[in-house]
Amino acid sequence: MWRKGEGGRSILVVMPTRRDLLKTAALAPFALTSRASRASAATAAPGPIRFAVSTYSYWHFEEQKYPVQKVIEQAADIGFEGVELLHVQMDNETPAYLNQLKQAAFRRGLALPMLSIHQDFVSPDAKERQEAIDHTKKCIGLAARLGIPAVRLNSGRWNTIKSFDDLMKAKGDEPPIQGYTDEDAFKWCVECIRACLPDAETAGVVLALENHWGLSTRVENLLKIYKDVSSPWLGINLDTGNWPGHPYEGIAALAPYATIVQAKTYYGGGVWYTLDLDYPRIAKILKGAGFKGWISLEMEGKEPAATAVPKSLEVLRTAFA
Repeated sequence: MWRKGEGGRSILVVMPTRRDLLKTAALAPFALTSRASRASAATAAPGPIRFAVSTYSYWHFEEQKYPVQKVIEQAADIGFEGVELLHVQMDNETPAYLNQLKQAAFRRGLALPMLSIHQDFVSPDAKERQEAIDHTKKCIGLAARLGIPAVRLNSGRWNTIKSFDDLMKAKGDEPPIQGYTDEDAFKWCVECIRACLPDAETAGVVLALENHWGLSTRVENLLKIYKDVSSPWLGINLDTGNWPGHPYEGIAALAPYATIVQAKTYYGGGVWYTLDLDYPRIAKILKGAGFKGWISLEMEGKEPAATAVPKSLEVLRTAFA
């Protein structure tokens, strides 16, 4: 269509056809939806915290082991999203057994977020430290085969208090071996962890150092090792129950560095001790620090896991809702 423009010039005006109008009308809702989706994504809250249960919740180092496969089955029925595996609770390390565990979790829609291992880097004996390094590297390989993205580490301890029960009475604080200091232990830990990092990086498995009884009982000791190693392949496993004193101060100090959290409960009274943990308060601390990782339940009470574990999950879900 032609019409007269300014100065008497003729201008061609292209009018939309009926087909063009119908096409524009059809696409309008999608344009609005796209804009709304972008706005929603920009303001969306972080996803919900996911909860796992440690197989340790069902077996506290008694003579008769509780099968890992049964924990996986029950975790799915209870409503967990994942299962943390305790290495010493596994039947064996054969490929066939590992594949059974991996398949059992997959068929039930469960993730396996962490493999918890026991190793000790605090020893003046270089041969013993190398054995601990070799064990850690082996377990990194097991985790990779299972599709597990993290391995729990301990710093280790001096073992000058022989009984673990006595160590608990001393709240995890034990004197160094005569002739050595904690500075020696820090050096050994850092060296040993660094020796494991190439394997961790190659496998895509994060090492998560726990505030566990021994050298890393004290927050300042744990953070010293963590910061001295200074690697993206070393994280921190924050255990809510391993505190010699006031737990919330320590939790707040570790929360900004936490890669994963192990949440203790003590129904029926603790096997070694009992803490009355305020999980709404803990949830507030972790959320305030921006934590978005896994919460793995460690039910360490004497009440049967069949009743204590579901109650524990309800406490955690309510606190982190």
